Amino acid sequence: MQTLGGTRLARLFNERQNELLGAWVTQQYAITSRRGGISEAQLRNQFAQFVDLVCSALTASDQVDFKTATWDEVRIFLADVSEQRARQGFSPVETAMFVFSLKEPLFARLRAELTADLAHLAELTWTISTLLDAMGLYTTEVFQSSREQVIVRQQQELLELSTPVVQLWDGILALPLIGTLDSARTQVVMESLLQKIVETGAAIAIIDITGVPTVDTLVAQHLLKTVAAARLMGADCVISGIRPQIAQTIVHLGVNLQNVVTKATLADAFIVALKRTGKSVSVGASAAEAPGAPVPLRGNQFAGD
Repeated sequence: MQTLGGTRLARLFNERQNELLGAWVTQQYAITSRRGGISEAQLRNQFAQFVDLVCSALTASDQVDFKTATWDEVRIFLADVSEQRARQGFSPVETAMFVFSLKEPLFARLRAELTADLAHLAELTWTISTLLDAMGLYTTEVFQSSREQVIVRQQQELLELSTPVVQLWDGILALPLIGTLDSARTQVVMESLLQKIVETGAAIAIIDITGVPTVDTLVAQHLLKTVAAARLMGADCVISGIRPQIAQTIVHLGVNLQNVVTKATLADAFIVALKRTGKSVSVGASAAEAPGAPVPLRGNQFAGD
C-alpha cells in the first residue's frame, strides 16, 4: 500500500484529536463495558498512545505503508492491545474495532474539510481506508495467534490436572484416569507416571480406569504403552476399574492383556500391590483389652513396616 497523504493525515489527527477521541471512546466503551476490565480512563490513555504513534509514523514518510519499518512501534502497540483483549475474552471483531472505530469520525472530518476538493477527498479517503484496514487485519491476526496460545496452554494445564499421580504407600503409586484417553493425553500420563516413579522409586503403579467411559482398541493400546514404559523404569503396573462392560469390550476387541494384572476395583488392586511389596493390612487391638471384648478400630496397620 503506497499512497500519498501522510503529512495531511498526521495534521488531521493532531488538530482533531479531542473530536476524534470523543467519537472513538463512545464506540469503544460500548464494546468494552460488556466485557469489563477496561475503564474509560484506560481507553483514553490507549487512544492517546495510539494517535501519538500513528502521527510519528505518518510524519516519518509521505508514503503510507503499514508493512514498512516506520510502523514497527504501531504494530507493537496493536499487538499488545490484541493480546490483552484475547486474554480478557474479547472476540476478534471487538478487538479489530479498536482500529475500525476511527473510520467514521475520520471520514466525517474529511468530508467537512474537503467538500470543495473531491479529488483530494477521494485520495485521503482511500489512504485512510487501506491504512485502517491493514491495522484491523493485523489486530485480528495477532488476536487469533494469542487466543490459540491461550487455548493450548489451558489444554496443557487441564491435561496435567486431570492426570495426578498419587503415592498411596511406600513403593506404591496410583494414577486415577477420568475421561477419554487420546494420544496427547497418553503422552502426559506416561510422562507424569515415569517422573513419579523416578522420584519415589516405586515398584508398583496402579492405573485406575474407573472414570474412563469407554475402552476401545486405541485406548487399550495407550494403556499397554504406559504399562510397557513403566516396566522399563522397573515398576510393575496393575490396571483397576475393569467393569463388566469394559471386560466384554476388551474380549471382543481381542486386546491382549494377559501379561497385565487387572482388578475390578482400586481397593483390590491396592491389596495386590501390598502383597507384592511384602505388606498386609490388619486391624489391631490393645493388649490390655479383655479377651472377647469388642475390638475398637485402631486404624490400618501394615505388616512389614
